[in-house]
Amino acid sequence: MGERSEKSILIAGAGPTGLTLALELARRGLKSRIVAKAAGPTPIHESRALGVNARTLTLLEASGVSALILAKARRLTKFKILAAGKPLATVETESFRSRYCPIQILAQGETERLLLQRLSAFGIFPEWSTELTTVSGDVEKPVITLQHANGRVETAEPDVLVGADGAHSAVRKAFGFGFPGNAIESRFFLADYRYAQPVDTGFIELNFLNPGVLGRLPVNEDTLRYLSTDADFETRIEHPAMVLERTWSSEFRISFRHVETMSRGHVFLAGDAAHVHSPAGARGMNLGIEDACWLAFLISEGREQEYSSLRIPAVKTVLKDTRRNTAFITLKNPVLTGLRSRLLPLVDHLPSVSTAFLRNAAGQDTPPPPWIPGAQ
Repeated sequence: MGERSEKSILIAGAGPTGLTLALELARRGLKSRIVAKAAGPTPIHESRALGVNARTLTLLEASGVSALILAKARRLTKFKILAAGKPLATVETESFRSRYCPIQILAQGETERLLLQRLSAFGIFPEWSTELTTVSGDVEKPVITLQHANGRVETAEPDVLVGADGAHSAVRKAFGFGFPGNAIESRFFLADYRYAQPVDTGFIELNFLNPGVLGRLPVNEDTLRYLSTDADFETRIEHPAMVLERTWSSEFRISFRHVETMSRGHVFLAGDAAHVHSPAGARGMNLGIEDACWLAFLISEGREQEYSSLRIPAVKTVLKDTRRNTAFITLKNPVLTGLRSRLLPLVDHLPSVSTAFLRNAAGQDTPPPPWIPGAQ
């Protein structure tokens, strides 16, 4: 398909959402410009988002990114749930009937580099270290000021402006999009450990400490992530091999927020700029990629004004799911934690429960993309 130039499109933010949008537009013949305050893609050692779900693989198949992801990613075969080390339930991903495993594991920095690789084939490269400093005009005719790494200041007047610039989005704030919601009380802590030999990366494990939780997630062949609501969780880790180093650690609080509308005039929001929520279920990066694919499709069809009405229901569905899952894993009341430990073994053998869990993990609880025949 030849390049079309009906609209000038400026994307603020070059994370997974912004890169996917630029790529999906490019393969449809629409060239965009992508700028980012960051100096480059997410560092590999800051693995951040880890899960690439089946919906994302379906969406990125046409661009060639899915094949690249599958060549590098690690397939999850099980979700294990324990309490004080005692097994409560196990969900086998092989029981899920779909073209793709519900979740593959690949560090966000790796996913970004694969998107960049495919994007470069269209001659599109992010302008790194380029900050959106001021905004004037209105949503019908946005005027923005960009400051480049070398100090050069530039004014741009795009026909379409997309804020894919994260939870603290400058685009969202400049155009007055509300971002209502709330933060939950619990803080979360994480640490990535690299081992002296390969470790089992085929499963995710949640161990309820009652109260609190300790999660184990694979990062790559010799690195695991541990995530917990307990500040001294590292003393409770049972390492599977000799530790070489702790490669990354962080702590954070979780907020559940989303804009009331994802577009105004010719200004659009996608990814964390439009919604933030718990990492439970690995939906954050995947939902942003889904936003980007829908927006690219709608722009190419001249239907971009339908974007918000089509995406907000999906966003609300995911926030509701992740809020429920987060509340379930952060229970503190001893009566409720005891009840949870008794109920989980009972539902472990119910196929309907496993199917619903895996469908959500696969990202198939939102409307399928209409431009992909037979997509789930």
